[in-house]
Order: sequence, then structure tokens, then C-alpha cells
Amino acid sequence: METSLEGNRIILRPLQYTDADALVQAAEDGELWNLTVTVVPSSSTVDSYLKRALDGRDAGTVLPFVIVFKDTGKVIGSTRFWKVDRLNRKLEIGSSWISASWQKTFVNTEAKYLMLRHAFETLDCVRVQFTTDENNQKSRNAILRLGAQQEGIVRHERIMPDGRKRNSVRFSIIDDEWPQVRQNLEKKLAEYNPH
Repeated sequence: METSLEGNRIILRPLQYTDADALVQAAEDGELWNLTVTVVPSSSTVDSYLKRALDGRDAGTVLPFVIVFKDTGKVIGSTRFWKVDRLNRKLEIGSSWISASWQKTFVNTEAKYLMLRHAFETLDCVRVQFTTDENNQKSRNAILRLGAQQEGIVRHERIMPDGRKRNSVRFSIIDDEWPQVRQNLEKKLAEYNPH
């Protein structure tokens, strides 16, 4: 499952321990570690962030990526497949964050397109789910724009680093919906001007 996903303008390549500095630099753009609705690494938390992601990869339940802008080779964020369940052919796309100056550009759409295409067309998934903080309206809107369906609120789904009991919103795209979602995402990507 150790694979890179290459698009027109970004590459999602497997996360490595050696990415620590690049991740912190990417997160500095917007000081994203201060967000209370998601977990983004800072210089003091990047080692545990990497260990958790890479332990999950070793266990076969997580496939973490860094998001690389092809023109410069610069790391501009991170995302992952996790909760990988091969028996039931499903997984979750999550732990996604993008440097502030790359938000509201083609980056999120292209990253999710590459991941969804890989999930449905290579890994033969029947379901891809997304989960976000009930309070993260920006993320909720972005997931809906991808073409996912909201399924409901999972109460006290996780404890956040600050101790808050987080209610999460669950969304999904199923295999029957993928052809239409793919068409819509390809249309959106074609409308973006290069950054």
C-alpha cells in the first residue's frame, strides 16, 4: 500500500520520519497547530504526530501522505487514509490539513480526487467516509462540496488535545456515487487556474 498518488499539480507521497521539519514549516503558514478543531503538528508535537501515523501504517490501518506542490517540491500539508478495513472494503480520508496560503485553491480538491480515485478504482472500496468536528463549518462545507453525503452526528466521538469531548459529523461517498462524484471533481479541477 506504500504508493505515491500523482496529479497535475500535486503529489501525495508516503509520509516519512524525515518529513518532520517540512511538516512544521508547512503548518507555520497560518500557525495551524493553534486550531482547536483538528490536530496539526508543531515543533513540540511533530515527533508524536509522526509516530502515531507511522505506527498505524505499520499496522496496516493507516496510509499517511505529505502533500507536495510539484512545481517547487515543497510540502504544503498532509492527509491520510485511515480506519482501513480491507474485509469490508472501506476506509476513511482524514487528518487532512493544508498550509494557510494554499487553502481555498485547487490543492484540497486535487488531493481528495486523487485519494478517492485510488480508494474506489485501485483499492476497490465500496465506501469512503469523512469525519470532522461538528464545530468545523469550513471542513463540513468542503466535504459537502466534494459530493459526500452527511450521515449524522457521532456524539463525544473523540477527546481533543485540549480535553474537549468532540462531537463529529460523519459523511460518506459510496461506490454507486463515485462515477458522478468523479465527473464533478474533474470538472472543478478543470476550472481552477494554476496557482
